[in-house]
Formats: sequence, C-alpha cells, structure tokens
Amino acid sequence: MNTMIPAAVDTAMPVARSTVLRACLLEAKYEFLRVLRTPSAAVPTLMFPPLFYLLFGIVLNRHNAQAAHYLFATYSVFGLMAPSLFGFGVAVAIERERGWLALKRVAPMPPGGYLLAKLAMAMTFGIIIFLVLATMAFGLAGVQMAAWKWIALGAIALLGVLPFCALGLMIGAKANANAAPAFVNLIYLPMAFLSGLWLPLAMLPKFIAQLAPVWPAYHLSQLALMVVGQVPAQGIVEHVLWLVAFSVICFGIARRWLARAA
Repeated sequence: MNTMIPAAVDTAMPVARSTVLRACLLEAKYEFLRVLRTPSAAVPTLMFPPLFYLLFGIVLNRHNAQAAHYLFATYSVFGLMAPSLFGFGVAVAIERERGWLALKRVAPMPPGGYLLAKLAMAMTFGIIIFLVLATMAFGLAGVQMAAWKWIALGAIALLGVLPFCALGLMIGAKANANAAPAFVNLIYLPMAFLSGLWLPLAMLPKFIAQLAPVWPAYHLSQLALMVVGQVPAQGIVEHVLWLVAFSVICFGIARRWLARAA
C-alpha cells in the first residue's frame, strides 16, 4: 500500500506546477489588460517614445544616419522606463494604500505572483515599444544593422526593465497614492535627460556628463549604444554589474519597507 504514495506524489507535482504556472500567467494577463485599458497610462507609455523618435530621429535629423542610430538606441531605453516606473511606483502605492496588496498576500496565489505579473507587464510594454521603434528605424530612418544587433537591442529592451521596476517598487513601497506619481515624474524625465537619452552627453554641460553615471538609464543606454556602434564597446561588465547591484539594493529596500507596512 505504501508503494502507491510516491506515485501519487509524482502525479500531483506536475498538476501543482501547471496550476502555479497558470495562475501566474493569468495574473500577468490581467495586469497587462488593466494597464492597457487605462488610457491615461497606456497612451503616453506607448506613444511618447515613437513620437519623439519620429520628430528628433527622423524629421529633424533626416539623412543623418548617426543620429538615427543613436536615438534609436536611447529611445529604446526611454521606452521601457515608463511602464517600469509607473507600473510599480504608482500602481503598488495605490494598491498598498487601498488594501489590495494585503488581500493579495492572503489570497491563494503563488508567492511572488503579484510582482512577477507586474514585471511581465513592464517587459511586454517594453518589447512592444521596441518593436515599434525598430520598425520606424528600419523603414523610415534607414537604420541598417546585423541581425544579432537587433536581437541584442531587443534583449536590452526586455531585461532592461529590471532596475527601473526595482526603483519603482521602492517608491511604491514608501510613498502614498497621491505622492507616488509626483515622485516618479521627478525621477523619470530628469533621469532620461541627464542620462543622455534625448541628447548626446557631449552636447550637454560637462558637469551633467560627470553626474550621468549615477543613473541606471545611463548604464543601460551605454550598453544599447555599444550595440549600435555609437560608443566604444568598453566596460560592458562594469555597466551590467552596476545595474544588477542597483536592482538588488532597491529591491531589498522595497522588501524591507513592505514588510514593515504589513
């Protein structure tokens, strides 16, 4: 009779795993639909990077291949910042204040499913924006690159959300629902400008270029610019380690603050 127990456990484990996976996928799906059905969040997130690239990368710099490549790389980074910062910073603050986060904790859902769903949402929006920018860059700006470079930039757009999600989570864990949008906006646009996403740092005052390395957007944009050949491929490991350390620190602080608020 005891010989039947391992068999029962073995058959139950795949079922449990499939249930957990299905729960995570459903949570991610509804998180994406929630943001998509919120015009005040979805429209700026999806439209601003392509419109800025159309204006600055194509119209104002027509026949300037260097500008087209540079801005394609930097606006790909700019495009993933909004869904990451607002999706975590504002949404977590609102849901925490309204008690939704506490409800999620006692609900029979997989551990981490709440955060994984928001991470999947940010990644999905980031890759959608990248694909739109890539289509514009190839079809309108004449950007020509090897296949591996397009794939590498897509990977940066997909994985590059992590440090901004961690930063957004840290904001959402501490700020209240009314203050969170202000805090995110105070970081979002200044960071983009001061990191050289809109204009090359060489065109900005020297002190801005010296302070740029304090921003995660700077390190991610340097990786993207290396791919398109706009900056020398040096210090790749240093940029990656900086982004990983920044993500871990922000996530650790956010986790501690959320634990205190529980």
